[in-house]
Amino acid sequence: MTSPDLPVQELFSLQGQTALVTGGTRGIGQTMALALAEAGANILLVQRDPSNLSTKTAIEALGRTAKIYTCDLSSSPSCSALIPQILQDGHRIHVLLNSGGIQRRHPAHQFPDADWQAVLQVNLSAVFTLCRDVGAHMLDQPADLPLQRRGAIINIASLLSFQGGITVPAYAASKGGVAQLTKALSNEWAGKGVSVNAVAPGYVATEMNTALIEDEERARGILARIPAGRWGRPEDFKGVVVWLGSAASAYVSGEVVTVDGGWMGR
Repeated sequence: MTSPDLPVQELFSLQGQTALVTGGTRGIGQTMALALAEAGANILLVQRDPSNLSTKTAIEALGRTAKIYTCDLSSSPSCSALIPQILQDGHRIHVLLNSGGIQRRHPAHQFPDADWQAVLQVNLSAVFTLCRDVGAHMLDQPADLPLQRRGAIINIASLLSFQGGITVPAYAASKGGVAQLTKALSNEWAGKGVSVNAVAPGYVATEMNTALIEDEERARGILARIPAGRWGRPEDFKGVVVWLGSAASAYVSGEVVTVDGGWMGR
């Protein structure tokens, strides 16, 4: 039996483990995938475009292995076929990071049905499908990870899990759903060695927020409210993802951890 008194370096280590990552080709998702690799994990990348090798190459440069699995998160059948294929190939998944997401902006009274369905599918339904299928796999594994754990699931929520936003009703609904899904799954699985948590990024200078950054008035108002005095950077998420993926957070589950420069405390 593993000793509960592990050195700090071992608590944060993912050596010998495998992490499945969606949304890892750019922005926060790419940085978090690399952080998991730096902590010792080999990475399975879920990508719609398998020709994008940037993250795979960067992971391999760290001395880890990386394999790309093609999946379209906007397609329910594609999502349902993903985990059976990965398991058929003989992989054990120790960490699931659901970072894939999309954004659509329209005034609420003009929001198209097609954009609503697209955002809910990618940001919430695909997250549920992967959590369900990976969760079932983890529950079937021995509790042989440090501190008698079976695995860790990390979802990406948002400040709009708590707030409503402007002209993004579908995104707000999807991220509110991610927060509640995280808690619901934790209630069932935390006692069985599978932790389920979420990270809620604040305003981060990535492609998804280009529209906000280019709106000078909105951008000024946002920056004025952030106590840290700056927009977030993808590198701000390296520590939290390794913490939530490792034994360092073994007694943490059902949490939505805000990484927002103090925004929610304002």
